[in-house]
Amino acid sequence: MATILVPLAQGCEELEAVTIIDLLRRAGLTVVVAGLEVGTVTASRGVILLPETTLTEVLDQDFDMVVLPGGLGGAQRLEADRRIAALLRRMAEQGRYIAAICAAPRVLAGAGLLDNREATAYPGILDGQAGIKTSSAAVVRDGTFITSRGPGTAMDFALILIEILCGRDQRDTVEAALQRS
Repeated sequence: MATILVPLAQGCEELEAVTIIDLLRRAGLTVVVAGLEVGTVTASRGVILLPETTLTEVLDQDFDMVVLPGGLGGAQRLEADRRIAALLRRMAEQGRYIAAICAAPRVLAGAGLLDNREATAYPGILDGQAGIKTSSAAVVRDGTFITSRGPGTAMDFALILIEILCGRDQRDTVEAALQRS
């Protein structure tokens, strides 16, 4: 079964973080939630999240996918963390999946990983980024890179990640249990 890393930074968007973690776990995937530092993470709306580990403790592990929740403050902290940039570049070199939602695609852009790729993000986040083909779609997949627009697209984003990692049947099973329609 695939193993996914979800790094949490202060100011992350809680709806995105919790939706991603929850749905991936409903699919039976192993999700490692790691804070940039020890302790709780205060998300963008004041919700307190408790990562299971720290980024330092898991940096040497192999992951099939890394998923970056957005939230402008969280994305800025992820982008400023050299460990995140190095991890993303290593995963890209290995052909592993890299996913980001809302403001977090700016982290991928800052690491030079979206050059000549199509991506989406919260409106304005990728403006002025040369070499990126921006889209207004809810979710965009370009090879092993998956991006999404924001809190309102978090469920669709997580379901697409499940489909990529587990197949359409597992995605459909998880989605049916959510009673979305």
